[in-house]
Amino acid sequence: MHQITAQSSPIAAASGRGDRLAPDAAILFAYGTLQFDAVLEALVGRIPKQVPASAPGWRAASLEGRVYPGLVAAPGSAAPGVLFTDLSRREWTILDAFEDDRYDLREVTLTSGERGLAYVWPDGEVLEEDWDAEQFRTRHLGEYAARCARIAPGLIAGAGH
Repeated sequence: MHQITAQSSPIAAASGRGDRLAPDAAILFAYGTLQFDAVLEALVGRIPKQVPASAPGWRAASLEGRVYPGLVAAPGSAAPGVLFTDLSRREWTILDAFEDDRYDLREVTLTSGERGLAYVWPDGEVLEEDWDAEQFRTRHLGEYAARCARIAPGLIAGAGH
């Protein structure tokens, strides 16, 4: 398994949405729609290298009125997902622009002991049930990936600055 070097803070200090990624942004832990190849292809045009991972003390919760989940603290649980290990700065910028403004980008410790950045849902609209990735795949993935493909040009244009 790859080694993640400790960084003082891979998250931008500024609270402004414009640049919440530090220049040396680390590894991304994805637990929701970014686990699906069709979504990644639509957004960044390729499937980044990834390894299975899970985040103990967290769960991918269903959110009211949304087809995507939110990562919320949950002692005794572990959110399954993947760790992206080779995102370029441009790809990070695209994915960050894609994520809902309400998410906080925070470092989480994974079951392996490694750390990665994850989009954490701050509060509100959290349902008791966990998000069901297979249900998303069968009911929403096609339409969701098509929507991602439609908005990707605007995200990519924003990443070019």
